[in-house]
Amino acid sequence: MALIIRRPESADAPGVALICSEGWRQTVEGKMSSSHQHAVISFWYTEGKVQKDIRRGSYSYVAEVDDTVAGVIGGGMTAVDTSEIFVFYVHEEYRYQGIGKKLLDKITGGHIKRGASEQWVSVQEGNIYGRPFYEARGFSCRHSKETKTATGEVQVSLRFKREL
Repeated sequence: MALIIRRPESADAPGVALICSEGWRQTVEGKMSSSHQHAVISFWYTEGKVQKDIRRGSYSYVAEVDDTVAGVIGGGMTAVDTSEIFVFYVHEEYRYQGIGKKLLDKITGGHIKRGASEQWVSVQEGNIYGRPFYEARGFSCRHSKETKTATGEVQVSLRFKREL
């Protein structure tokens, strides 16, 4: 397995869109209605939107395995000493192979260079992939946040933080 962590390019948009839409759907499966899932994916994860977001720098790195986009991470500074992971998914065929750790390490290194001493991430309540991943890397749940969706549902995000 030849793994490369690199900046995303416009040509990566189809792979990034697929990974994000499938990953997000798995995260909320059984928790949010299919109409809400469709609305979110249609807004955030179409190829055109992802391509624009790649050009804007919203996606920080992709993991490429044998010429295939296998994972993606995006984040940035939210305050002088605070960073946040905004989007982070690894395709299910490539999970548990160290790809997520390498993506997180890469973006975290950049955050530290920019002065971050703490890092935050939101994890969907009940996310069986995200929560143990982040806890194993020193994040702890600080509080929960409820958001009412356009479909009237309540989405619960757990806010995790770690010191860098």
